[in-house]
Amino acid sequence: MTGTSASPPSPAAVVIHGHFYQPPREDPWTDRIRREPTAAPFDNWNERIAAECYAPLAEAGAFEWLSFDLGPTLARWLEREHPNVHDGFVRGDRASRARLGQGNAVAQPYHHIILPLASRREKQTEVRWGLRDFERRFGRPPEGLWLPETAVDMATLEVLAAEGVAFTILAPHQIAEPPPGGVGRIRLGGGREISVFVYDGGLSHGVAFGALLEGRDTWIDGLQASAHGGASLIALATDGETFGHHHRGADRTLMRVISRVRTHRELRLENFASVLARAGAPPQVTLREPSSWSCAHGVERWRADCGCRLAPHLDSQQRWRAPLRTALESLAAGLDDAYETLAPGRVSEPRRTLLQLGEGLGAPAGLAELAREVAEEGAGEDTLALAEMMRDRAAMFTSCAWFFDDVAGIETTQVLGYAAHALDRLGGLAPARAAELERSFVEGLASAPTNDPEVGSAAAIYQREFRGRRE
Repeated sequence: MTGTSASPPSPAAVVIHGHFYQPPREDPWTDRIRREPTAAPFDNWNERIAAECYAPLAEAGAFEWLSFDLGPTLARWLEREHPNVHDGFVRGDRASRARLGQGNAVAQPYHHIILPLASRREKQTEVRWGLRDFERRFGRPPEGLWLPETAVDMATLEVLAAEGVAFTILAPHQIAEPPPGGVGRIRLGGGREISVFVYDGGLSHGVAFGALLEGRDTWIDGLQASAHGGASLIALATDGETFGHHHRGADRTLMRVISRVRTHRELRLENFASVLARAGAPPQVTLREPSSWSCAHGVERWRADCGCRLAPHLDSQQRWRAPLRTALESLAAGLDDAYETLAPGRVSEPRRTLLQLGEGLGAPAGLAELAREVAEEGAGEDTLALAEMMRDRAAMFTSCAWFFDDVAGIETTQVLGYAAHALDRLGGLAPARAAELERSFVEGLASAPTNDPEVGSAAAIYQREFRGRRE
């Protein structure tokens, strides 16, 4: 009697994903970051985080093995200020494509906005801008797209699928019954569908908050335990800044884990696109909407005093969130109307041009070259002003403005700066219209109280920082 030995089980696929992003910090008038004393001994937080995280990871070759998305506004700054670091991301994607057939890089909407709170047109614009920037930067179309704060609803997934995006990445609580294989599909209208990867909540939390970073074997032990439990895909997702900035030395821990997984018989480093390529037809799953990875109340953190905050032990209020959004939405509607009125005769194909901005937004030179290409004869400066106005109009909704605990924070001041600069650019073309929009905007901001009675409201911050500032 002859026996046959069972073939060894296939190694579990391991995907470690880093969400690399910084809120845009450039002064809208100068396109340069102002000195930020809290980042000392560095001039600003971008420089500090680059030194602690991005540069060490690029030098170590991490992006060849780490799945990642790179926020376009951060990528633009790196391309201009630290091109070797920027190129490290690009080289890593290229190397992973050579090894796996699909690249590690995942796209992101151009601005870090909460897409479920945006109109369909805003969703389409931000997604398309992000895709075009990705193609310019990485030299290929992306398979997947990371949603800011993993904030999602069915309408957002409809836009992604219509733009050719094959997958996104979500937290376990965002799916009614997370699929056992770690990847499912959601049916959409018009016969479309999109795949969703669900990351391991426990392992991801352990890395993000440091528990798995303590001890030489803790992280690898967690991966092995999941593999022994039968997992075919072990996916982790966390802020990329975890590795060296949030946790000092975590960049080296990451590289040790990567090195050990590469030689492990039961684990295999992959990326989401390579897993999807052989996944067949993933099971259908149901989305919980709207939802996000950083608000227990769906997406209320970005429009209401829902109770989510960074320092719950401090006596503070977030009643300012709703009036801030209302004021910005009202201003955005006014800027949209201004563009519709002023662009014809100055901009060739105004609506098509708006969607094209993604081809120039992330370039180090900015929008000047694209504006020249789409300007009607003799309208170059006006066209650039309109393009910058609409860029600023989109940037006003950067999610960081609502994430923190006080409207007086630097993140909210930054989006007020975008509003002021948009009004400035409009003022050069239609002064009376800009003045009326600003008056109404400041009136709305007065309903957004700070936590410091001496400061007052968002209106006082706007008046102090930006009122009267002009090109």
